[in-house]
Parts: sequence; C-alpha cells; structure tokens
Amino acid sequence: MSGNLLNGARTNWFLLGLVMMCLIGFNAYLAISSIKELTYTQTSLTNTGDNIVKLDDLHLSVLSAESGQRGYLLTDNIIYLEPYQAALSRVRTQIAEVQAIESEMPEQQLRINEIIRLADAKIAELAEIVGLAQQNKDELALRLLKTDRGKNIYLEFRALFDVTRQAEQSYRENLLQRLTKGRDDARLNFILSGLLSSILVILMLMLSFISVKKERKYLAALESQNEELALKVEDRTQELRLYSEELSRSNRELEDFAFVASHDLQEPLRKIQAFGDRLEASFSQELGEQGLDYMKRMRNAAQRMSLLINDLLDFSRINTRGRDFAPTNLTDIINGALDDVEIAIAESNAQINIGNLPVIQADSSQLSQLFLNLLSNSLKFRLPDRAPVITITAAVHQPNIMQQAICQDWYVITLTDNGIGFAEEYAEKIFTPFQRLHGRSEYKGTGIGLAVCRRIVERHRGLIYASGEQGFGATFTLILPADGTPFGSRGETE
Repeated sequence: MSGNLLNGARTNWFLLGLVMMCLIGFNAYLAISSIKELTYTQTSLTNTGDNIVKLDDLHLSVLSAESGQRGYLLTDNIIYLEPYQAALSRVRTQIAEVQAIESEMPEQQLRINEIIRLADAKIAELAEIVGLAQQNKDELALRLLKTDRGKNIYLEFRALFDVTRQAEQSYRENLLQRLTKGRDDARLNFILSGLLSSILVILMLMLSFISVKKERKYLAALESQNEELALKVEDRTQELRLYSEELSRSNRELEDFAFVASHDLQEPLRKIQAFGDRLEASFSQELGEQGLDYMKRMRNAAQRMSLLINDLLDFSRINTRGRDFAPTNLTDIINGALDDVEIAIAESNAQINIGNLPVIQADSSQLSQLFLNLLSNSLKFRLPDRAPVITITAAVHQPNIMQQAICQDWYVITLTDNGIGFAEEYAEKIFTPFQRLHGRSEYKGTGIGLAVCRRIVERHRGLIYASGEQGFGATFTLILPADGTPFGSRGETE
C-alpha cells in the first residue's frame, strides 16, 4: 500500500513537472519569437523612416540649388550664389547618404540608384549654366536655362522621387500594422501564459494538499505498524533472551556432563586395560592363542574408546576453554607443529614447504592444534609409493561486507598435499564429527580431527573448506582475520 502511494505521488508530481516544463518552454518560445518579431519590425521602421528623411533632404537640397541658380541668373546678383553653393555642397553629401541606403524592398534599390543618377545629372546641368554665367556668357546661359533639358531632368527626378517615397511610406504603414499586431499578440500571449500559470499553481496546491493528506494517513498507518512491530520485536527479544539464557545453561550443563562422563567413562576403561594386562600376564598359558586374540581386541577397543572420549572432550571445550587472543606468528605455530610430527616426517621422508606467513590475533594453543591436525592428516593419508609433499602459503584476502564488519585485513592460508585426496562430494562431509572415508584398518583415528579444526576456525571468526581429487591430493583453505576477536566475546551466542 505504501509503495503504491509513493509511486502514485511520484507519478503525479512527475507529470505536473513535465507539463510545467513544457509550458515554460512554450512560453519562452513565444516570448523569444515575439521579441524577435518586434525587434525586426522596429528596426525596419527606423530604417524606412531614415530612408524617407534622406530622400526628402536630397529633394529639398536639389530644389534649393535650382532656386539659387535661377536667382543668380535673373538678377546677376552674386548673393544668390551662396544658397546655391551651400545647397550644392549638401547635395553631394546627401547623394552619398542616399547611395548607402539598403532598402528591404528589392525594387526600391533600383529606383534609388536611378534617383542618384538623375540628381547627379541635375547638379551637372545647374553647374554648367552657372559656369557660363560666371564667364559672362549670360545669353547662352539663359538660352540653356529656357530649354526643357533641366526641366525634364527635374520632372523625371520628381516623379521617381514621389514613387519611391510613396513605396517607403506604404511599407512603413505595413510595418506599423505589424508592430501593432505583434504587440497585441505579445499581450495576448502574456495573458494566456498568466492564466495557464495560475491554473498550474492551483493544480500544484491541490496536488500538494492531496499529497499531504495521503502522507498523514500513511504516516498514521506507519506509526501504528511501528508500534505493533515494536511490541512484536520486544516479545521476540524477550523470547531470544530466554532462549539465550537457556542455551547458555544447556552449554554449561553439557560441558559439566562431558567432563563427568569422560571422568566416569575413563575410570572403567582404565580398569579394563589394567585387568586385561594382569589377565594376560598371569593367565596367558591358560587363555591360549584364541583367548589372547580376544584379549588384544578388548584392550584395543578400550584404547580407541579412551581416545574417542578425549577427542570429544577437546571438541566440546574449544569455545569454553579457549585462551585470550594475542599476536601470534603463524610461522612459529607451524614450526612447533612440525616438531610434534618430526618422527612421522622422518619415517615418510616428507618434504615441507613453508612460505611467508603473517602475524595475527589468535589463540596460539588452538592454532597449534589446528595445524597439527592438518599436518597429521596430510602425513597419514598418503600414497604408499609417494613421499608426501606439503606446501603452506599465505596471501592477502579481499574481505566481503560481513567480514569487513569484523576486521579490514584478512589472510588466506592454504595447505596443499599430494596424498590420497578425496572425491569432491565429500568436501563438506569430512568436517562432520566421526565422518570417516576409510576403515580403521587402513588409517587410524577417531574421525573428529577435522571437526575440531572447523570449530577452532569458527571461534576465530574465519572459514575453512577443502577441495581435492581422488589420488591427486587435497587442499585445505583457511580464511582468517588479522585482528579478530573470539566468537562469543561480543555477546554472540556460542
């Protein structure tokens, strides 16, 4: 229920956010388009206005120059040359300005070029007549003035000027209409955007209200579930506490029972062995060969049972009778174990290869027992025609998350031999107490040695596993922390 609520809320907010982003993007597009359109229209208005002003100025300057020329010719007064020359100077400048006009209407550019040509022709005609007058050729100048050449040039100039100016004026009016329409569209877009934004804000408020209401309902249900869970956890914790106390009591009783049982069982076994020795020494003649065989079997069985009891007692005391952890050099531990099996090494002509081994926090006595059991196994389970070769190496191990919670630095130690090996299906069974893969007649032992090894490794919070191949030897792998603590020292159930 809570998952569906959260997923529904996320979906609603996602859709609303997507709509808002689309709206913002659309509004931004409209705003940019409107700005571009208004800017272009405003620029065009300014440009066409400048064009009209420049054309009007040119027209006025041509008229001023012609008026000054006619006044000078009719009055022969030099004072009229001043407005003529001033207008003539302006015309040249204005012709250059008009020539620089870039109209947005292609046909206008052709008209402007023709206007410039006619203005140049008109100025040339005016300058020619004034020049004749200044050379005292007044009659010739008046005769040229009365001809229709200058008049025709001006009429053609005036007609083309009117057409050009009217075209620019019409284009300007169109631009003004576009500007007005663009402003109206921008205003409408702004109003629509405001309305849509208001609707979205209202939707957001409504969705927020609904989400808060659902969240309060969900929190109320969650608090109720938490209270129920807390009660269940408290009940379960109480059960586990009682179970832990019962288990601790059972372990103590089991340890006491193991001690009493071993003591009580060892006493009759010792008597069986003692009286068997006396019976054999005093009545060997009367017992005969068959009786002595029975006696030997009885004594061997009693000895095996004594060994079995001692091994069981050692197995039960691994967690309860272990020592505190201290820095332990594994090289020293293995050298000590090799001293204990020195005779077996010499008899089997075994070769022992030891690599660089680390120093770890451990129970040195239990690690001595661990490697003694492993070395004894490798020396015992060997092929008759092959000298044992045992190799012990160490390397850094990359811990997983659970191992990192115990210690950051771990090591993997491997013990490899070339003995009889075992089938892979027995890789886990060999660590079970009393699990034997061979009969007692082939290899001696109680079948509890590897179970003791696993128990020791587990007390050190490590792992042990085996791999092998029938007839090609076995490999025992130990994964141990560099700075561990005994299992059970932090409140764990042993």
